[in-house]
Amino acid sequence: MDFDLTEEQKILRKTVRDFAEKEIRPITAELDEKQEFSYEIVEKMANLGIMGIPFPEEYGGGGADFISYIIAVEELARVDASSAITMCAHISLGASPIYYYGTKEQKLEWLPKLTSGKMLASFGLTEPDAGSDAGATKTTARLEGDMWVINGSKCFITNAGTKISGIVTITAITGKREDGRNEIGCILVPKGTPGYNIGHHYNKMGWRWSDTTELSFVDCRVPKENLLGERGHGLRQMLEILDGGRLSVGAMGLGGAQGAYEMALKYSKERYQFGKPICSFQVNAFKLSDMLTEIELARLLLYKATWLKDKKKPYIREAAMAKLVCSETMGRVVNQALQLHGGYGFMKEYPIERFYRDQKVLDIAEGTSEIQRIVISRTIGC
Repeated sequence: MDFDLTEEQKILRKTVRDFAEKEIRPITAELDEKQEFSYEIVEKMANLGIMGIPFPEEYGGGGADFISYIIAVEELARVDASSAITMCAHISLGASPIYYYGTKEQKLEWLPKLTSGKMLASFGLTEPDAGSDAGATKTTARLEGDMWVINGSKCFITNAGTKISGIVTITAITGKREDGRNEIGCILVPKGTPGYNIGHHYNKMGWRWSDTTELSFVDCRVPKENLLGERGHGLRQMLEILDGGRLSVGAMGLGGAQGAYEMALKYSKERYQFGKPICSFQVNAFKLSDMLTEIELARLLLYKATWLKDKKKPYIREAAMAKLVCSETMGRVVNQALQLHGGYGFMKEYPIERFYRDQKVLDIAEGTSEIQRIVISRTIGC
């Protein structure tokens, strides 16, 4: 059993960490306050070569393994959640359906644009009445001749409403199965297609500079070839995409917890009360010890789940565990980190306040903590 990262992975970690410290940290508080999407940061991430890390070089990707991608997410989230989710949603949810289920022609048409970071991709799954029950989608795609006619709406969609957004993969009812249940398909819809409308931009609690919008489709027509994979396989495709997405959201929790812990440790060494640094009080030293221990436990679980994916072994349960543990670990860590900051932690001048807000959605996105526990329980026959 080898716990060492490769030299390439160590270099990647340092490269992304240095980039996040130099290019993202100085401006992220302002972007959060203005709720302003940063084309500058996305362009710099693209120039760094991290917008297509896990995809083959033949499609313009980095040709790296999934653990390398997870490390990059972790290092971005250590500084700023909005940049991390922009990359995560683009790779795990936007580009991955095309890579895993698209035809050779679809991959060649879209992946080079996406892996370069010049275009963003998104995944249109969630609807007003289809959240945790993702199979309850009401969006429909009716085949008329050689065209799918799409009608419906999506909500909470990341990366669909920017000037560089180019493609969304949506889930839609394409007919009925033999057992009477809805047949679901995943369909590519390019931005600018008539009938594809980008709606309300949300005013969010966290991830404030990332792009999150409503989408609507009114008699939106796309070629029948835009269906990904075989007809009727959309639900399975969707669930498999979510498994990979849970690893990246887990990495966001891990990186966010690491960043919050480092802030708390630094502040507690600099803050003096009763004539000595507050970290010297046992009650606070134990808080920091528990935080670090939980972070290391979460990292081991996430890296194991990612290793299973890289080895093409079953990882559904471990992905749910990793997402659950990493997101909830960050919740506990940011809570204690803010507590160590005292009243200053409640002020926007201190970044721990932003980390506290950014954490909550990790318990919700890519399947709530409750859904993760359902996934895990089903693997043990419950």
